[in-house]
Amino acid sequence: MARLRGGALDAADAKVDRWVEAVRRPTLDHAFFGLSSAADHGLLWLSIGAVRAARRGDPAAAVRLGVAMGIESAVTNGIVKSLFRRVRPAPPAPDARGRLPYGMHRPLTSSFPSGHATSAFTAATFLADGRGAAGAPWYALAAAVAFSRVYVRMHHASDVVVGAALGLAFGRVLCRALPRGAPPVPDPGI
Repeated sequence: MARLRGGALDAADAKVDRWVEAVRRPTLDHAFFGLSSAADHGLLWLSIGAVRAARRGDPAAAVRLGVAMGIESAVTNGIVKSLFRRVRPAPPAPDARGRLPYGMHRPLTSSFPSGHATSAFTAATFLADGRGAAGAPWYALAAAVAFSRVYVRMHHASDVVVGAALGLAFGRVLCRALPRGAPPVPDPGI
């Protein structure tokens, strides 16, 4: 296993951490802790994909996204993270009962790369569906999820940047490997 440590890397992460501490506010805590938790296990993305597929009458699209997310998770969390031993940032202060704020759970896996960022950008690539600027909101949501992991002190900024890049690569490869099926046949109403 490789250890990720380095003067420039640690300095850049520390600089981002100082900036995040300066902007930390209760309203942002609520938003980012909630967003980070919603994205646990890809549930945010799978839910969006399911609702979108139902609205479009294309259940195959939800299955396609689910398969892509499963492949991405297996590779990221099962293979890539096992190659690195990176300690996560110091967690937020627990309450009197020893629980983290907003019901957060501290993962046991390596901090590198961020699985949340990887899954977010993989999903955004699928949801954007090659629609150029029309797909931008999906990438904006992915960026918010990725940033939330730094905000809630579960990842270093460099973990998130690498996770986002990995997610974009997964998204592009898996979109080609898992092509869209035929468009749904309209119900003739018989």
